[in-house]
This record gives sequence, structure tokens and C-alpha cells, in this order.
Amino acid sequence: MSNGDLKPLGIIAGNGAYPIELARSARSQGVSRIVAVAFRKETKPEIADLVDEVTWLPIGQLQAMLDAFTGSEVRQVVMAGQISPTHLFRVRPDRLMLELLAGLSERNAHTIFSAVGDRLADIGIELKPASMFMEATMPAPGVLTARQPTDRESADIQLGIHVARATSGLDIGQTVVVKEGTILAVEAFEGTDEAIKRAGRLGGAGAVAVKWPKPGHDIRFDIPVIGRKTLKCLKKAGVSALAVRAGCCILLERERVLETANDDGLCIVAMKEEELSNE
Repeated sequence: MSNGDLKPLGIIAGNGAYPIELARSARSQGVSRIVAVAFRKETKPEIADLVDEVTWLPIGQLQAMLDAFTGSEVRQVVMAGQISPTHLFRVRPDRLMLELLAGLSERNAHTIFSAVGDRLADIGIELKPASMFMEATMPAPGVLTARQPTDRESADIQLGIHVARATSGLDIGQTVVVKEGTILAVEAFEGTDEAIKRAGRLGGAGAVAVKWPKPGHDIRFDIPVIGRKTLKCLKKAGVSALAVRAGCCILLERERVLETANDDGLCIVAMKEEELSNE
């Protein structure tokens, strides 16, 4: 890490383990002051034990979030963790958020989070890459688990990546589930885990899942994340293999995830773009 990365850090903390792991990693790498904005009914409460200051807000209160960072020494912020999709339609946005949304011709993760980044920049705060302080969790190319993919799994992975590259470019989602050459599910607004569950209901056991970022993705908020919760969904759906893009996916609690995957017989492989077939 450069000295610039050890300045006070702000975390916009969504749900799941990601904000927790980010706070721990930043602290272990020498960040002395961490300020978090957390969301009621989303962020895990233990975030309060890992940061120096936390402000709890309802979703949609953009001005209050900016005020929380303005009143601190923070000049760099990382977005970590998602917001449950259903909550996005049940919020009471403040005036600033209403103005932001009104200025968008399309409303998706890219446009909304980019606009939030612009508002942060207006007050002198830089929205940093989502991978900041999490580089050690991002896998190099290769098979990460004990089991190699079978020939059928490898073929389905190739198909899934080609489909995911196309659909993610449309801001639909990053996850595709394939079984024996048939597309079972493409992630939509419901999110990765629900897409995997849907595929399991449709095709039963033996499918492969691919989580792949769109071409030209914005690394400030478009990094695929895999954790133990996703592994539970994969096991329940009977998915036998998972493919991610090497160097562009965060494996939360990496050792535990890989241990669980091996126990479940799940193959996890990290691939480079140049490893894809041209078919």
C-alpha cells in the first residue's frame, strides 16, 4: 500500500461480510482511522466494533451520508456490500437523492453509483476501487479447489462466460447458470443468490455457475464478490462448478470458502479472458 492509501478511510457499508472484511483488512494494513456509513436492516451490526465512527442511516438519505463524511477527516471512500434489491423500491429518498435520480435516464447500479461518486467528488472525496485493501483475496488464474472441472463443466463454463459477457454489458447482471449447454438462469434484478436458486429449481443438480464482470466495468463498485452465503446457495441448487474472472473477483473469507467448496465437491476456477474459446 502507498502512504496515500493509509489516510483515513470511509466505508459505505452494505450487507454481508464484505464491509466487515474490508474494515479488518484496512486496519491490518495500517489504516488508523475508519469512518463508516451503515444502513438499517442491511449492514451487519458488528461493523460498529471495527471502525472508529459509524453513522446509521435509512437507505436513500444521500445528504446525511455526505454530511457524515464531510464532518470527518475522510477524503477517500470505498463502497462495500450490496443493498437488498427489494429495498431499493421501498426507500424514502431525501431531496438530494430525488434530484440525483431525476437526472438519470437509466437507473441501474452503474448509473446510480456513478452519480453518487460524482456527489462525493463535489465535496472533495474520491470514490476508490472496491478492491482497495482486498487485493489478497482476488485469485490468480487456475483451479482454486482440489477438484478440476470435467470436460462437460469446462464446456458449460465457456458458454456461460460468453453469455455473461454479453448480458453484463447490458447492466442486467453478472451471473449465468448453465447445464449441459442449456442456459438455466441469467441474473436479473434479484441478484446472484436468487438467480442460482432459480436455476436449481429449473434444472436440478449438475449445473455450472459463472460470475463475470462486464467489459469496461467500473472497479469502484463493479467487482464480483463470492462468499460463504453464495456457496450455500450453490450447494442447495446442486451447482457443481463455479467460474470467476482471475484478478477481478473478491473471495471473502477465502480459506474458509475454499475449504467449504472442497468439502462440498465444488470446483472453483479463476480464468483469464485469453483462456476463452472463440466459439
